[in-house]
Amino acid sequence: MKTASATRTHHLTAVDPARQAFLLLRTVFTVAPILFGLDKFTNVLTDWTIYLAPQATAVVPLQPQTFMYVVGVVEVVAGIAVAVRPRFGSLLVAAWLAGIIINLLVLGSFFDVALRDFGLLVGALALNRLAQWNSSAQRNGASRQEQTAPRTT
Repeated sequence: MKTASATRTHHLTAVDPARQAFLLLRTVFTVAPILFGLDKFTNVLTDWTIYLAPQATAVVPLQPQTFMYVVGVVEVVAGIAVAVRPRFGSLLVAAWLAGIIINLLVLGSFFDVALRDFGLLVGALALNRLAQWNSSAQRNGASRQEQTAPRTT
């Protein structure tokens, strides 16, 4: 039989806005990199090579499509990392997005995509902060609301 305290704890955890934000961001940063990574092999969404700065293939001497295959593998791995270890995976995604932004700026076009990716980078960093909070809350066995709620005596 559940006690009133246990029921209240479960309810607070389920509706805690920080927990909901964590789950939402974790889901998006798991699914999106995996889908985009897989699309590097099919080019259904777009021809990804048009987003690749020529300097990238000068540094890593691969054909543009082969380069995109490597990018696809990294993106799938990043999505899986977010699913399994969101504190680490979120930083991997943020670093990867920073690389994409630099590539787009070097390319000298697609500034709108670079700006969008900057917003995603900020979201990945927010996920990292929420993952740290979530890890702490789970270790302590309480939701953030319970940890910060004022005590009444």
